Amino acid sequence: MPGNLSRRDTIDPVLDIGYALSARFPDPPQTDYRRADVRALRHDLFSGDVYLADTEKDHELSTAWGWVPVLDFAWALCDIVEQLDRDPAGSRAARPQRAELDFTESSDRLLFERRFGWVDIDAEWLPPSEPLLSFSHSELRREARDFLHDLIADLTDMHEDLGDNPAIWTLQARFPRLP
Repeated sequence: MPGNLSRRDTIDPVLDIGYALSARFPDPPQTDYRRADVRALRHDLFSGDVYLADTEKDHELSTAWGWVPVLDFAWALCDIVEQLDRDPAGSRAARPQRAELDFTESSDRLLFERRFGWVDIDAEWLPPSEPLLSFSHSELRREARDFLHDLIADLTDMHEDLGDNPAIWTLQARFPRLP
């Protein structure tokens, strides 16, 4: 890079968050999505795989296990983004703010570190030589919430009764889409 400019000064990475539901671990056919409790929604339903990708660098962190609770991932990601914003100095904070997303059925974790408004994301299951993903905190917040709402819309299209679940209403109200 020319001069003293860092990658962050010259390129705005584009974050893409996605998922694929697993055919190997389908939801039980007798599931009442309208009455499913938070534990079932977060841990027992909607298994699959997830990814976070920097589309500018064509680099992604993804799972390939098939059993990741996809709704829980979206929910936890939104929680983590808010947790990373607790420092009163906000994007001016020099002290790193850290959080982790652990996968319940595994010892693997996604590690998040925010400093000066940027969040680095690392996956423990990848070799240390793999580069980190790095996004502005505001982009991560916006994309995480969009992912959550898009996922809920997709799941509701597949299971109409899910749209009548009070836990889903609460989740959508807690993390509204951002402009």
